[in-house]
Amino acid sequence: MPEQDTAIYPRTIDETLSPNSIKVLEKRYLKKDDDGNPVERPSDMFVRVAENIASAELKFGATPERVGEVAHDFYELMTSLDFLPNSPTLMNAGRELQQLSACFVLPVADSMDSIFGAVRDTAIIHKSGGGTGFSFSRLRPAGDQVRSTQGVSSGPISFMRVFNQATEAVKQGGTRRGANMGVLRVDHPDIIDFIKCKLDGDFQNFNISVALTEDFMNAVAAGSQYDLRNPRDGEPAGQLDAREVYELIVEMAWASGDPGIIFIDRMNRDNPTPALGEIESTNPCGEQPLLPYEACNLGSVNLSRFVRYSETGPDLDWDRLADVVHRGVRFLDDVIEVNEYPLPKIAELVQGNRKIGLGVMGWADMLIMMGIPYSSDEAIALGEKVMGFIQAESRQASMRLAEERGVFPNFEGSIYDTSDGVRLRNATVTTIAPTGTLSIIANCSSGIEPLFAVSYIRTVMDNDRLIEVNPLFEDLAVKQGFYSRELMALIAEHGSVAGVEGVPVDVQSVFVTAHEVAPEWHVRMQAAFQKSTDNAVSKTVNFGNEATIEDVRHVYDLAHELGVKGVTIYRDGSKENQVLSTGKTTRSGGAAELARHGEIEPRPRPSVTMGRTEKIQTGCGNLYVTINSDEQGLCEVFTQMGKSGGCAASQSEALSRMISVSLRAGVDPQAILKHLRGIRCPSPAWAQGGKVLSCADAVGIAMEHYLEWMETGTASTMVSKNTDELVNLAGACPECGGALEHESGCAVCRACGFSKCA
Repeated sequence: MPEQDTAIYPRTIDETLSPNSIKVLEKRYLKKDDDGNPVERPSDMFVRVAENIASAELKFGATPERVGEVAHDFYELMTSLDFLPNSPTLMNAGRELQQLSACFVLPVADSMDSIFGAVRDTAIIHKSGGGTGFSFSRLRPAGDQVRSTQGVSSGPISFMRVFNQATEAVKQGGTRRGANMGVLRVDHPDIIDFIKCKLDGDFQNFNISVALTEDFMNAVAAGSQYDLRNPRDGEPAGQLDAREVYELIVEMAWASGDPGIIFIDRMNRDNPTPALGEIESTNPCGEQPLLPYEACNLGSVNLSRFVRYSETGPDLDWDRLADVVHRGVRFLDDVIEVNEYPLPKIAELVQGNRKIGLGVMGWADMLIMMGIPYSSDEAIALGEKVMGFIQAESRQASMRLAEERGVFPNFEGSIYDTSDGVRLRNATVTTIAPTGTLSIIANCSSGIEPLFAVSYIRTVMDNDRLIEVNPLFEDLAVKQGFYSRELMALIAEHGSVAGVEGVPVDVQSVFVTAHEVAPEWHVRMQAAFQKSTDNAVSKTVNFGNEATIEDVRHVYDLAHELGVKGVTIYRDGSKENQVLSTGKTTRSGGAAELARHGEIEPRPRPSVTMGRTEKIQTGCGNLYVTINSDEQGLCEVFTQMGKSGGCAASQSEALSRMISVSLRAGVDPQAILKHLRGIRCPSPAWAQGGKVLSCADAVGIAMEHYLEWMETGTASTMVSKNTDELVNLAGACPECGGALEHESGCAVCRACGFSKCA
């Protein structure tokens, strides 16, 4: 590894980062050799990024000496963990790719050239490591006339499937599939089909949101009909009952987490450059409304680093916070200069508007350090104060840069082009973005989310189980004298301290987890930060599995009432919500007898079999499992994967073939079940009383049903619970098998840093 001048770049960061931070950096951020071994340390990465971003100063007349000073300042800014830029900047700055933006919005106009041009552009962006957002609202509805061919349109949902399949084929940054956001206006004629489009497990590479207008929300309040409009000509295309559509959105969100909602008129009310067009979509996490061909350029201040203690109690170091905000704004403005954009149109618009999004992380940690419960009026008031301060200081920093470098090129005609003297370098300055992986590096809580868990069990190599404890809780437990390994293990089993004997009540009130925070407080906190945020706020409203449709409706109503720009909800275990059946397993005497006689060659498939087919909805779609028997017992399993193709279908077919061979070779079905049940994938499905963790798990469930049916003639309707599942689980990480958490509109793995959205 290269040696750096420690007098210029002190390398203490290598010793002070947490073990999990280092693990994530080594896996995702540090440069590697051809064998996949890191060739730089964390400090080397920060030097690489600092020097690359500071080189932008040359474009504004800085001397090489001044560039060196700025690079040193940026290095200190990041290694102090006071501020971190978005992941692509850390990964790619100073490297061949040099693509530093996380997300983009692309236009999809009503023509084949535009649609498939957008597919091509999407592939280029995903290959570079970015995510994409689209509005499909300009596409004419299914069945509409196409005059050029005398045919009919297949509609936006059909074309969404093309984008989904393209994403399936192109791995993001050469490692994994990219994330997409699909948006459709509520007044589009195909809105009902769009709201329900993920019911069958399709569009796994999309988050979807309905763009709600104020006219629609007024119709909901009045209980009236509202107009649909054909985007081809803007003419009326029928009417729908607003409350029925709203109710359907709520029901689908309750059932599966999709669709989310965005209040599109509010987003355009705050569009700083309306002369350039309307905002139609957001990035995949919902927090960055963008014009077509814009990209996000984000960074986050770690609020847990600014708590200070005095005789009067804890407070924030406001002066130091202001200093970090100003330095962070300069950093992000420099990123725009050195960024290599994947498309010329993106470069033109990004450099013309120079939007940045400075946000926060470590909010829950800050509240804990100040002894303030997350679900409290005091926390809401402090959130408004903190974000108001950051917004004001960010604008001051942007105004100073405008004096030094000039206003953003598209300033003329913008909302700032008035006589009040506000001249900004950046069209927007603040955003609250997901910080799942960044918060692991910084060892703090994510975004403005509550804690996910106070203590939890991490499974590592050789199935060793390690207890991970929130460091703030561990320190407090030691200081107050109630720490013990046994107590930490007990808390890990619960995931929280609520009601745990041995934890003081006042401590329980401060160390609340996302699942314990009432949904109303999630929305109120989001609204508190939205008041002083130029763009939008990424936040997940978490529900327990027992939450009702009415609970979700109340949150959507409250979100509209309190002025947020969009809302995403997740009900624990709701992905692909349905009721499944299972039962006890029994031994198949014939197969077991063959195994005891040592026959290892599979017997020929009989010409006549009897059995049953069961439909099980998995995270990949509907799985049809056919299990057949002959006079010697179970002999074969067939699977068919609904509408979905690709790997899911081929892998389930391969699995069924191996099971069939094993059964005809005499392997005890119980032994097969032991290996199938409990296998996890990134898209679990919720069943009555438990979860279907994967397609393999679903096949195991079907086998259990079949064996009980053979024995009793009936199958029970209760799925056995997977008791090792944590609450708020979004499935298994596709890279390390760890637990995924739903937060900030995304899914994040704390074990390895995988993020579905970034």
